[in-house]
Amino acid sequence: MRTRMTGGALRSRLADAAHLTRNNNMSRHVKIIAILAARPGKVEQLRTLLDGMVSPSRNEPGNLRYDLWQDQTDPARFVLDELYADSEALAAHRASAHFHNYLSAINDLAERTALVLDPIAAA
Repeated sequence: MRTRMTGGALRSRLADAAHLTRNNNMSRHVKIIAILAARPGKVEQLRTLLDGMVSPSRNEPGNLRYDLWQDQTDPARFVLDELYADSEALAAHRASAHFHNYLSAINDLAERTALVLDPIAAA
């Protein structure tokens, strides 16, 4: 015996399906939050290195966001807010010349913590 859904029950089921589709599409996105604290006397060098990452990273095909922030209470602390279409886009970013330049210099300039995140409820 088949149950026929009408009205609110049908709308609710369709909304649930749309939500799952959005979440499945979104689940491919990869978010990175990197917190970088400049070593003593290295703030300007770190800022120059990070500034040099913004444009080429934003121009990568799978990059959806690449923002650089500076802490209001500690000007020696920076935050990179990155969003990639999927893990393949992140891998391409990490294979780029500008990322390799960043890797070659970052440990001398800053302490860093990077969080690689999957979305749960993101718009």
